[in-house]
Amino acid sequence: MRIHPAAHAPLYFGRVPRNRFDAPAGEFGVLYVAAEAHGAFVETFGHETGVNFVTAVELGKRGLAVVTAARALRLADLRGAGLARMGADAALTSGLDYDLSRRWARAIHDHPRKPDGILYRARHDPARTCAAIFDRAQSVLTPTELGTLAADMHRNLLGDILDTYGFALIP
Repeated sequence: MRIHPAAHAPLYFGRVPRNRFDAPAGEFGVLYVAAEAHGAFVETFGHETGVNFVTAVELGKRGLAVVTAARALRLADLRGAGLARMGADAALTSGLDYDLSRRWARAIHDHPRKPDGILYRARHDPARTCAAIFDRAQSVLTPTELGTLAADMHRNLLGDILDTYGFALIP
């Protein structure tokens, strides 16, 4: 699942280092997705710790999409023992040192096995799985747009997400 600016296509591989696993100097693009809508929501709107509200206007500006792959993606799994195997710890996937995580992202991207991205736990809900997918996998990805988060068809889903995270919806 992906939450994205509704004015743009769902598949966007950012090259400006803003997020955790972005390339340090824009060497490659990264697309962020989650295994489910809850993970996509908390990674998008829960980024600022302690801010537990979202506006209807902001929801209307965000699209929800399912992203499917034509083949199994090869992802470096940083959810468990993979961290210890590479000499890292959970600070890599949940800490605030983005320079460190970006250097690791570049090292993983440049590995001879050429993984398609990184599998990790959401910072604000470690029960949720997310992925940072490198642009080398773009040709095997297909998005299906599901409208904005403010659409009536997402009312129950949105209600469940807001309840789960204790977010208020402000008109």
